[in-house]
Amino acid sequence: MKFFHLSDLHIGLKLINRDLREDQEYILKQIVDISIKEQPDAIIIAGDIYDKAVPSAEAVEVFDHFIAELSSSLPQTVIMMISGNHDSAPRVNCFRSILSKQNLYMVGLPPTMEDEYIEKVTLQDEYGNVNFYLLPFVKPSMVKMVIGTDENGNNFSYNDTIHRLIERENINENERNILVSHQFYLPAGKEAKDVERMDSEIRTVGNIDEVTADILEKFDYAALGHIHKPMKVGSEVYQYCGTPLACSVSEVGQQKGIIMVEIQEKDAKIRTTVLPLNPLRQVRVIKGTLEEILKQTCNDYVSVILTDKVDLDVIDIKDRIRIAFPNLLEIKRESIRKADYSKKPETVEELNPFELCCTFLSNLDDDEKEILRDVINTVMEVK
Repeated sequence: MKFFHLSDLHIGLKLINRDLREDQEYILKQIVDISIKEQPDAIIIAGDIYDKAVPSAEAVEVFDHFIAELSSSLPQTVIMMISGNHDSAPRVNCFRSILSKQNLYMVGLPPTMEDEYIEKVTLQDEYGNVNFYLLPFVKPSMVKMVIGTDENGNNFSYNDTIHRLIERENINENERNILVSHQFYLPAGKEAKDVERMDSEIRTVGNIDEVTADILEKFDYAALGHIHKPMKVGSEVYQYCGTPLACSVSEVGQQKGIIMVEIQEKDAKIRTTVLPLNPLRQVRVIKGTLEEILKQTCNDYVSVILTDKVDLDVIDIKDRIRIAFPNLLEIKRESIRKADYSKKPETVEELNPFELCCTFLSNLDDDEKEILRDVINTVMEVK
């Protein structure tokens, strides 16, 4: 069996100040053309179909045209997609039962009641069943009716939530099983700070959404979405495919593509191939003096960094750069003034939590200070 792994289309995205509709239509047409050539049995989109929970009419039109093209060109191909953290889960879930009869599975919601389970789509080839488990983006609060709460009545962490959701599934490990998921999975032994994230990604404070990737070991392949840079999660068969089109300047130089997955009998080596996608316009960073930069005129999306060591006495500098680069994103300037690091920093007295809070909350009376002490002590005991 052969299937395509895509994710993070982010239809409707604006790149700084540029509407990407033409670029997205171009890359989606490329995906259709490659699909016609390769004839996959299934196409997976692992979340973040749209860039916003309430997409514009134009974004919906782009997506509708893309799916219509795929369906008409590949009537036997099963299309499966899940909602991501940018999507509205109920909107993606709309008409779910009707669309599934047309070989189109749009799963927006995870199981939310005790008698519900992760949507499973089973396809067959000469080696038997291939089970696709479609798990949309999950927040712990969404599934507390399914997995319960901890001993204090609080929601479980993201990590515990995903583990409990998957562990309650009756997965036949004698068959081939594929997980489609949109979460932040961490390889064993790695910390969130070790994973390079793109500027276009939404990140949680303290990385509370991280999930240890050991739960993926139940599956023969994990088609993951959420991370915008192509990345393996500790194994060749657990992969983020990244975005099909650069969504931020931080993605400069990345080769975008479709992951084509070819799976044979159980326990046979799974073959993955990246089918490159070539954008209508590249995203580039051009750095140099004004004179050097103006010689590199192009139609790509460009972030300009000026390195002139003196203040430029040029009235029309912005206009000249915009003429050279019709799709200019931004103009930055390297700092002319250099910081002096020769001086030793002044020693700052380290304050304990109570002193620090008193400094921030000035003019506390004795009763308020006593309440503050009790709060801090309670927090420290919990820690």
